[in-house]
Amino acid sequence: MNARDATTNKALIVWGGWDDHQPAEVAALCAKILAEEGFEVEVSQTLETLSDREKLKSLKLLVPVWTMGKISAEQCNAVLEAVRDGMGLAGCHGGMCDAFRENTDWQFMTGGQWVAHPGNEFRYAVTIGPERHLITEGISDFEVETEQYYLHVDPAVKVLATTRFPTFDGPHAANGPVEMPVIWTKFWGRGRVYFNALGHTAKVLEQEPVKTLLRRGLVWAGTL
Repeated sequence: MNARDATTNKALIVWGGWDDHQPAEVAALCAKILAEEGFEVEVSQTLETLSDREKLKSLKLLVPVWTMGKISAEQCNAVLEAVRDGMGLAGCHGGMCDAFRENTDWQFMTGGQWVAHPGNEFRYAVTIGPERHLITEGISDFEVETEQYYLHVDPAVKVLATTRFPTFDGPHAANGPVEMPVIWTKFWGRGRVYFNALGHTAKVLEQEPVKTLLRRGLVWAGTL
């Protein structure tokens, strides 16, 4: 039994980076959800926290809320190893899959990387599926008004929801219609990974069913 198996449900939220994604507000919302779900939550405003390998060994879940920025090799390797060994990783929007653009190891672990949002913010459809999962159980297709993320995605992910491109004209439209993942899960070693592309602002995450999908994803990733 390792330290993680023996402890209570401890979660760490690390926030910072680009202010326009409201990292403080999104971190506060995630902390509230996790506390309601019985997690003991620590919130940090520095990536230096990720260098503490003993701390990471005790966690059930890490929630990055850090758009852009740079992560050191030491910090990234510590997270890679902790997730491999069973710590969950869960996040949304640019806070997880546009966190460290130069770090391909981070992208390999998280399952994808943002590359564009043609049309910026507008109303579009989210389709549940094709994978069936407890995270999306009982939730129907819905519409949301926010950025529609175009991502480069790991083919190993299990796609729980999609959106359709192209919605706006551009060079990408010449390729024809594609279904772009919006929500996915994957594994990194023993660790569960959850990503939700919605969440440009906290207001988007507070809407239903987006909030329920976030709640379920956080809990799923933080459960060994």
